Amino acid sequence: MDEYGRFVDWDKMDVSAQSQDTKELSCTEFQELKQLARQGYWAKNHSLRAKVYHKLISNIPCRTVTPDANVYRDIVVKIVGKRSSSSLPLPEFVDNSLVPTYCLNAEGIGAVRKIILCIANQFPDISFCPALPAVTALLLHYSRDEAECFEQVCRILACNDPSKRLIDQTFLAFESSCMTFGDLVNKYCQAAHKLMVAVSEDVLEVYSDWQRWLFGELPMAYVARVFDVFLVEGYKVLYRVALALLKFFHKVRAGQPMESDSIQQDIRAFVRDIAKSVSPERLLEKAFAIRLFSRKEIQLLQMANEKALQQKGITVKQKSFLMVCVVFLRQNVHLAVHAENFKSEIVSVKEMRDIWSWIPERFALCQPLLLFTTLEHGCSLSRFYSHSEGHEPTLLLIKTTAKEVCGAYLSTDWSERRRGGNKLSFFGTGECFVFRLQPEVERYEWVVIKHPELASSGPETENHSSPSGSALSSGSVPAEPSERLSPFLSARHFNLPSKTASMFMAGSSECVIVGGGDGQALYLDADLNHGRTSHCNTFNNQPLCSETFQISVLEVWGFRD
Repeated sequence: MDEYGRFVDWDKMDVSAQSQDTKELSCTEFQELKQLARQGYWAKNHSLRAKVYHKLISNIPCRTVTPDANVYRDIVVKIVGKRSSSSLPLPEFVDNSLVPTYCLNAEGIGAVRKIILCIANQFPDISFCPALPAVTALLLHYSRDEAECFEQVCRILACNDPSKRLIDQTFLAFESSCMTFGDLVNKYCQAAHKLMVAVSEDVLEVYSDWQRWLFGELPMAYVARVFDVFLVEGYKVLYRVALALLKFFHKVRAGQPMESDSIQQDIRAFVRDIAKSVSPERLLEKAFAIRLFSRKEIQLLQMANEKALQQKGITVKQKSFLMVCVVFLRQNVHLAVHAENFKSEIVSVKEMRDIWSWIPERFALCQPLLLFTTLEHGCSLSRFYSHSEGHEPTLLLIKTTAKEVCGAYLSTDWSERRRGGNKLSFFGTGECFVFRLQPEVERYEWVVIKHPELASSGPETENHSSPSGSALSSGSVPAEPSERLSPFLSARHFNLPSKTASMFMAGSSECVIVGGGDGQALYLDADLNHGRTSHCNTFNNQPLCSETFQISVLEVWGFRD
């Protein structure tokens, strides 16, 4: 059909959706390219898409020595020999059972294996790259020959721009991306996450499929549209689309019976058959409607997850150890709250596991450690601080005399309270949240606390902002420019300016204040016997517990490796 159609089976390709109009792409400005990619400007012209891919990939900053088309021509005969292309074994770093063919003809299907083997020869540092077959197969549709496809894939793999993440090439990077996706689902797809927790024994195992949904199960017309935007905007697009897929899955399957041993297969089947319910345009529209973290912020979260995995010893490259690492990781997640070694006077094992499903993935690898309980340590705020300090993060659990149970996940060490001197100053990060377990389960998203009315009876609050309003919903905060960081991760962990720190926790010798999401906040008196809540009716939700309450038991839990 055109010079870029050598490897395409046009009977499989939706030719009716292809335009014969000759289009050119002359713009070079990022914002214009971004808009055109999202609109699908080159999606309906095969030749134009091929030229755009070539242009975008040619502009990727790469290592000084990056294999090109000539290298492929030099090595392919030596590596492949006289073996049949269809029987060529794939490198260990890809999933041999998942090599999508999309709309490739027989020559193209064999060429994918040849190209991947040659890439393995030129990139010995790659240890785990399950997305490689799909990326290679996709680009082959828009290549004039195997050598050109080889060069384009090599440029993607050899990208040396530290701010431009493209394809995971190590097990550590891949696994941390799965944890990061789990964190994003926890924050942006709470209904879907709640369903996953209810039907799956291992939520992280389900989320570890997220790249397979995109580079394996998603049909050609969809993955090509995603790749159009990916080449312009980068890795963050993949998270967006995967979140959108999960949202649509939840919308379609919510209320239907599901078994824990089939949830992964159910999602894969849904993605494969997505054309029955969602168009490519609708999928991208949903993806970009999600008000996601900034690119820098996601990078910081990825770094934090990688660090947590490294501390667990998940850094090896050899495949013989990969499955051991996977099992080790899964067991830590699944057995973190074990009936035999967990005892609380406030929550059951099941309830603690529910809480564990809400916390950031990197801490879900840890086991709960009881730091303080009023039953053993008494109702002393000074002892509350002394037992809690030095631990980050912590979990606060409260049971009232009315049998209400609520609590908070607190991301920052309580010793940070001293930075305000004698003033009641706020600290904490956007990963904090408050929740209620009894009489019914509810988690409340983070909001920035400005001047909590609760604090008016305590010491003078530090003036962090204008006095208008007591709380600001995270959903109402306008999207920040990509060069700025919203207060998600702890600033001091990454040497960030202190102004990026949020205001969620506060403590003094007279009180403890924990600000929650959706207008919820807790105030605890110094004797740890009484407390009260603040509830903003603007968000149409139920309060954490009674407006004023008497504490029956209070516990603080840490996280043990």
